[in-house]
Amino acid sequence: MRVYPNGNVYCATKHAVDALTKGMRLDLVDTPVKVSTVDPGLVETEFSQVRFYGDKGRAKKVYEGYQPLRGTDIADAVVWIASRPEHVQIAEIIIFPAAQASSMVVHKKEV
Repeated sequence: MRVYPNGNVYCATKHAVDALTKGMRLDLVDTPVKVSTVDPGLVETEFSQVRFYGDKGRAKKVYEGYQPLRGTDIADAVVWIASRPEHVQIAEIIIFPAAQASSMVVHKKEV
């Protein structure tokens, strides 16, 4: 998780969830409970509409010029994690669309 401008509360929350997850993994190591995270990049959801206070036009621009992930892409990862054998724990998965290299670097084609 990287921080970015105007994302301070969101980024701080993500860092807290990361610390909680890693701590739980340590505390539960002697149990059958597995602790995993799926950390998606740009997924086309209502998140941008919420982020931009209902401005649908501004939210739509976030996803222009590249193919963002879909909710089903993330769901596939969750199902895969849950279907691993008992002796396998997937600690974390980071999933980006092909056009995304980091939270701040996205290759967008002109539309």
